[in-house]
This record gives sequence, structure tokens and C-alpha cells, in this order.
Amino acid sequence: MKRNLFLLLALILLIAIVLFMGWDMLFNKPGKQVNPYEYDLKSLKEGDTSQIMFAETGHLTPRMNATHGIAFNNTDGIFICGENNVEIYESTGKFVTGFAITGTANCLDVNQDGSIFLGMENHVEVFDKTGKQLKIWKTIGNNPVITSIVVTGKDVFVADAGDKVVYHCDLSGNLLNKIGEKDPAKGIAGFVVPSPYFDLKVGRDGGLWVVNPGRHRLEKYDHDGNILSEWGESTMAMEGFCGCCNPSNFAMLPDGSFVTSEKGIERIKVYGADGKFKYVVAGPGSFIEGTRGLDLAVDTKGRILVLDPEKKQVRIFELKHQ
Repeated sequence: MKRNLFLLLALILLIAIVLFMGWDMLFNKPGKQVNPYEYDLKSLKEGDTSQIMFAETGHLTPRMNATHGIAFNNTDGIFICGENNVEIYESTGKFVTGFAITGTANCLDVNQDGSIFLGMENHVEVFDKTGKQLKIWKTIGNNPVITSIVVTGKDVFVADAGDKVVYHCDLSGNLLNKIGEKDPAKGIAGFVVPSPYFDLKVGRDGGLWVVNPGRHRLEKYDHDGNILSEWGESTMAMEGFCGCCNPSNFAMLPDGSFVTSEKGIERIKVYGADGKFKYVVAGPGSFIEGTRGLDLAVDTKGRILVLDPEKKQVRIFELKHQ
């Protein structure tokens, strides 16, 4: 009796297994299975196009082979640096002049007197607008990788992605102090810089804003190296930043808002002066997949210039008329 009951149960179990396998093969064919935990990068890249509030209104094409940095002077003249060259354009995009340099300049800024500060791969060089070399700074740091430079008044700030620190120098290259080194007593966690994307700018109030890319945020410091505030969050949502290290670059609009660029998900966004997300300048559909190194500059009219190394263009974006 028990043996017959056992055989009956075994037969029922076998039939159930066969039916389940048949159902699975019929409705869950290979290639059509859905993983609820899948990282849906395609959907994330497409985003919400209704949030794009800027339009591309023009571009200029640099003459050098590889471009890395872009900046404006105080009359909205456009300066571009890269491999073995610096080029200067009028605000209209008309070419003015250019000059050769030895090596690659990763970044640049223009002082009020017109002198051009170039962040080379491991040091800083200074030129006048005709290309005459004025000064070569001695190398600072142990393993420097210069990625950003800002000149303001008598101060020069240099971002070093290799040593993960910002150098505060005078106009002659003398080191005044270091900013951003880990210091728990001052509430400074230190910069996390997994790749050579480490940008900085000076705000309207003179505060120094620095990207902490591995922590997906921007941090504000005074010139003595005290941290004043921070904003940004690590999230897949449009409002924040994701990946190993974003934002990769940023600039500041005349009203104090922030413009950020990202890699991995190629997009440019605007955040208010309080760090709250406002809108999109350009989404991934505007860029060649895999584009990185989208350096940014903003002129006095609020135009956003994007240095696109894959398309080999400086692309101009302006706010759409509402």
C-alpha cells in the first residue's frame, strides 16, 4: 500500500517537472529572458529629452590634432590647448593666431594681463599671447598629473590628479599651501581620483570649487584649504552622478550655476548655485559613444562651449528661448 502511494507521488512529481520545463521552454526562449537586476544602460542613456533646455547653435574646428583644454579671456576670446599647440579665436569663432609648444598641454587659463598659463603633463608653463615663453615652473609633487588650472588675482590653483591634491601657488609658481589633503580634524575626507579627470574653478565670491570625482560631488574651499560646503550625490538618477568618477569637468555660468560633463554616460547638465539639478544641456545622443574629456567653458553671455575631442570640434550651446 505504502509502496503504491510512493510510486503515485513520484509519478505526480515527474509530470509536474515535465510540465514546468515545457512551459519554460515555450515562454522563456533563449535571448528573451528578463533579468530584473540588469544594469539598463541603454535606457539610462536615452533619458528624458524633455529636460534638454539648450540648443547647439554652432561650432568651430581647431587646427591641432588633439585638443585637451579650453578657456575664455576677459573679453570672451577663446583659447584652446592640446598636443604641441595653443590656438586663439575671437568670440565669433574666427581664428586669430596660434603658437607651438613642446609637449601636450592638458589645461589652460588666461590671466587678466593676457598671460596664458598652461598645465602641461607634470608642470606649468607661462606664455604671452604671441607665444613667447615667460616662465617654466619647477615640478611640484611626487607623481604629478596636471588636469586643471585657474588663475585669479595673485593666486594660481593647480589640480594634480596624480598626487590627488590642489596646489595653491603665487604667479611665479611658489607653493603657498596644499588644498584637499585628508584631514579628519578639519572634516576633509580627501580627494578620490581614480582617473585623470580632476577639475576646479573659482566662484564669483572667490571660493575654490573642486570636483571630488570618486565621491561624485563638488567641494568648496577657501584659499587656506578649509572646506566650506559640498554638494552632489552618487546615484543612477539624472539628478546625480554615477560611474567610477564623475563629473569629469565643470564650468560656472554668470549667475553662479554649475555646468557639468560626464563620461560613461555622455551628457552635460546644469545645476543651480545651490547644487540642485535644473536641466540638461546635451544628452548621450549628442555625442559619439565612448567620448570622454568634454572640457567646458562659459562666456559672459552664458554660452556653453564644449570641447569635443571625438568630433574634433568646439561645440556651442545656448539656452532655448522659452
